[in-house]
Amino acid sequence: MNREIHSVVMGASAGGIEAVSAILSDLRLELRAPIVIVVHMPSAKDSQLATLLQSKCRRPMIEVEDKQSLDPGHVYLAPPDYHVLVEDEVSLALSSDEQVNYSRPSIDVLFETAADVFAQHALGIILTGANKDGAKGLSEIIRAGGHGLVQEPSEAHCRAMPEAAIAACPTAKVMNLMEISQYLNDRI
Repeated sequence: MNREIHSVVMGASAGGIEAVSAILSDLRLELRAPIVIVVHMPSAKDSQLATLLQSKCRRPMIEVEDKQSLDPGHVYLAPPDYHVLVEDEVSLALSSDEQVNYSRPSIDVLFETAADVFAQHALGIILTGANKDGAKGLSEIIRAGGHGLVQEPSEAHCRAMPEAAIAACPTAKVMNLMEISQYLNDRI
C-alpha cells in the first residue's frame, strides 16, 4: 500500500449509483485503504443500496453503524438520513444533525471530518450530482494537504456537483470513471 493515502472518501448524488458501481467493480482485491461513500438517496428505513453495491464490489461492503470500526480493505456506505463522520483513524460515527446542502447524509460533513483526521493522507472523490454538496469538503481535504479527484463533468449524469467541486478546488484532478479506478488501483 502506498502510505500516502490512508483513507478514501467518495460522494455522489443524481446518477451516483451507476458511477460508484463502475468504480467499485474495477478495484483490485488487494487495496488496503478503507473507502467511505455517501450517495444522496431518499430517506428509507430499509435501504438496499449496500446490497446492490456489494454485488458490484469484491471488497467487503458495510452500511455504517454508529461507532463503526474503520478497517483497511473495506467499503463503507452512509445509511439513509444520517451524516457519517470520521471520528478518528479507526472509527466512524453517525449523526442526525440538520441537513447540510439539503442533504443528510452530507458529503461535506464526511469530507470535512476526513480532512480533520487524515489531513494529507486523505483522498476525496466527487462524482455526479445535481447540487454543490462536497465542494467545500473537498476544498478542506486539499487545504489539509490531501488529494482530490473530480469526475469529468461531461461524463457525469448531472454536471452541477463536479463543476462546483472544480470551481472550489482548481488543483483537483479531473478524470473519467475509468481513470479514477486506475488512480485508486495505483495508489491505495
